[in-house]
Amino acid sequence: MFPRLTPAVQALLIANVAVFLLQFFIADQALEYFKLWPVSALASSAGAGFQPWQLLTAGFMHDGVMHLAFNMLAIWMFGSALEERWGYRHFMTFFLICVVGSNLCQLLVSSAIAAWDGPIIRTVGASGGVYGVLLGFAMVYPDRRMVLFPFPAEIPARTLVTIYGAIALFYGITGTDAGVAHFAHLGGMLFGWLVIRYWRGQPPFRKGPRKPKPPKPPKLRVVK
Repeated sequence: MFPRLTPAVQALLIANVAVFLLQFFIADQALEYFKLWPVSALASSAGAGFQPWQLLTAGFMHDGVMHLAFNMLAIWMFGSALEERWGYRHFMTFFLICVVGSNLCQLLVSSAIAAWDGPIIRTVGASGGVYGVLLGFAMVYPDRRMVLFPFPAEIPARTLVTIYGAIALFYGITGTDAGVAHFAHLGGMLFGWLVIRYWRGQPPFRKGPRKPKPPKPPKLRVVK
C-alpha cells in the first residue's frame, strides 16, 4: 500500500523534478555553479569552485532519470510517514538540514582528496537527504517491517537502515564503488540522528525543544 502524498513531500518532489527539467534547457556551464565542488585551487581555476550555496542547491540536482526516480520514491515512501508524524515545518526542516549536513561531509572528503592530488569530484543529488529520512524513519518506527531490497525478506526498519549504513561506510572507506557519494549518505544519516536527538533532548544535547507533534486536525464549524 502506497503512503499518502503529504504537502512537504509533494513540494520536494515538484522542486526536484522542476530542477531536473531545467537541466535540459539551461547551458551545462551555468549549472556548474550550483553543483557541489571541493575547495580546490584547481577547481576554482577551471571556473567551478566551491560556493556556500552549493551545500543546498546540489541536493536538488541529479545526473539521470534513475538517479532522480530512486531518490524521489524514497522521499515519498519514507518521508510521508515522518511528515504525518511531525508536520510540514518540522519535516521540511529535518530534510533540509540532512541535505546541507550530508553535503558538508562530502565537501570535507572531496576537498581532502583534491588536496592530496586526487581527482576533482563534484557532487549532485538528494541522496544525503534521503539517507537522513531513512535514518529518521528507523528511529521513529524502529520495528516497522521493511523489505530488504533486492531480496524478498522482511526485517525491522532499524536493522535495514543499519545494513545500508554499514554498506555505505564500507564502500566509502574502501573506495570500491566509485562514482557514488557514500560519505554524503553517511553525513545525511549523521545529521538526521543529531537533529532527532536534539529534538528529544538526548545526549550529546542536554535539553532540546519540544518534540515535533502531529499537526492538529482542522476545526469544524457548525453552520445552522
